[in-house]
Amino acid sequence: MLAISVELLHGTFRADPDGSATTGNLVRGEWPPAPSRLFAAFVAADGTRERLRVTTGAELEWFERLPPPVIHAHGTPWHQPLHPRYVARADRSFARVKKKGQPPQILAHLEYIGRQGVEVRSGVRVAPRYPWIVYIWDTPCPPDTVNALRLRAARIGYLGTADSPVRIRVQEKKPESLVPDDAFRPHAEGNVHIRVPEAGDLHLLDGVYEAWAVRGVTVARAQFPALRHEAKYLSPAADIHVDQGGVVAWLRLQTSVSGRRVSAVTSLFKKAVLSAYQRLYGEPPAVLHGHGFKRRGYDLSRFLALPDAGFPRSRGRIHGLALWLPPGCEAVLQHRLWQAAGAVSRLRGSGVNVSVVPYAGEMRPVAATPMRWKRTARSWVTVFPAVHERRVPLDLAEVSRWCEHAGLPAPVAFRSARTPLIAGGVDLAPVEVNRPGRPGLPYSHIQLWLSEPVEGPVVIGSARQRGFGLCVNASQGKASDV
Repeated sequence: MLAISVELLHGTFRADPDGSATTGNLVRGEWPPAPSRLFAAFVAADGTRERLRVTTGAELEWFERLPPPVIHAHGTPWHQPLHPRYVARADRSFARVKKKGQPPQILAHLEYIGRQGVEVRSGVRVAPRYPWIVYIWDTPCPPDTVNALRLRAARIGYLGTADSPVRIRVQEKKPESLVPDDAFRPHAEGNVHIRVPEAGDLHLLDGVYEAWAVRGVTVARAQFPALRHEAKYLSPAADIHVDQGGVVAWLRLQTSVSGRRVSAVTSLFKKAVLSAYQRLYGEPPAVLHGHGFKRRGYDLSRFLALPDAGFPRSRGRIHGLALWLPPGCEAVLQHRLWQAAGAVSRLRGSGVNVSVVPYAGEMRPVAATPMRWKRTARSWVTVFPAVHERRVPLDLAEVSRWCEHAGLPAPVAFRSARTPLIAGGVDLAPVEVNRPGRPGLPYSHIQLWLSEPVEGPVVIGSARQRGFGLCVNASQGKASDV
């Protein structure tokens, strides 16, 4: 990972978030310091093009393409609006004002005789409980880039205004100053907007510098709207709950089943739940079977088979089942489906005959426990292959489309293979993946690196409802090399 820590040497931070400080109407300062401001500080530290002294500039091109980071900072700092003050005007040409028909008048400044006074509106000073801000990207950083960023960090004296001196460190691990409970995380349903850099900003900042070299202080950020990129963040003080769906029933198989029978197991599980629901409550809801479903097709429920995978001796055998519901399902429906799933006692058919019992807190087998699949992680690897959504070349844009449909953040990298990438991953033949009478689609085993950590279970691909594309936390088992 890449971690950049900012220590506030005075314990406070002052910056103009949007150019409104000079109006005197600003009541809240910029907090946390925007990643775009941090990027601009790194650019100014050693310049670009012919102004480079200690680096090559390649690290900036790499830096501006990073996704929005997780920002660890105090979630509820004190914002202190500063009173306007008067200072001596630097330009002496305005010291004397000649009015028509009157003798020259001297607009004196009390402390500087013969100098004109000018009002300064300083904006807002932010005083956090902890004098640290840590920006974390879960992205591998090349050693040369780390060294170059460290050289630039050593040349940064302040962030924001000159009375906000800082010490900046670049590390490849989480620093000890990290405050784990307070974190601003990128989120589609975020409650705050924070400016972040994007590809192309380096060229735009060069344009700002060239304009400043000609026109001086008359150059303002408002004249370069292309530099304004905002990402939604969920603050640690946000009093909102984001419904992302979740598992409503966990079941355990009395006897494990071969992972190659995943299609049969999930089909029988779905059939048994529908039958139990109809017996208990009448017509099953459309979210279970998809017929007459009015919402997006990828918001259907998911019937998951839980295999033993991710450990050195894993064999990919199915030990448990889970029923996942999409966001927006009412609590009454969740309870009814929990009851219906709990009424399933046996799966029989298609070569499968196994007893089913509700999960009751047993720690073995691990594959059937919720804690195995509900871990939070950023890197995930498929246990069952993911079925492609379209017949197009598999690239990052296409995998990003899969993640969007599955309710996941965008991936920053991925890799794919025809065979499993982790111990216990199941290698299936086309006849074991594609359903009879349906057009066959390609399928692959995938490893994802997401832009932010997410809680499982993670399932990707067009056959999510049948349990294909189920992923396990990659850090729990060493993925093989492709």
